[in-house]
Amino acid sequence: QVQLVESGGGLVQAGGSLRLSCAASGRTPFSSYAMGWFRQAPGKEREFVAGIKWSGANTYYADSVKGRFTISRDNAKNTVHLQMNSLKPEDTAVYYCTADLSVGAIRIHESDYDYWGQGTQVTVSS
Repeated sequence: QVQLVESGGGLVQAGGSLRLSCAASGRTPFSSYAMGWFRQAPGKEREFVAGIKWSGANTYYADSVKGRFTISRDNAKNTVHLQMNSLKPEDTAVYYCTADLSVGAIRIHESDYDYWGQGTQVTVSS
């Protein structure tokens, strides 16, 4: 079992920055599984944003956020972060932290992930 709690969402103007955090807890060691961020905008399906392997050495991003967002993790503090820069109105969505307990490459499909946080709202005004 893994519990995930996101924080750091809010309202920001276009071009601004936000940093999302996700705190993990549970019996499974945080350093043993991959983490990801997804987002869901109103009326749209949930989509992959970024993923990071257990060690932090490998990351992967959706094309829409590449060069603007950075995912990182601190295994000593059981946290994962999503630094979001140069935000655009189209980045407005509920952002979800998620855990993938399998081994292998970073996966991008919602169904590949095992545990989810409750989500945090990010709103970017134009």
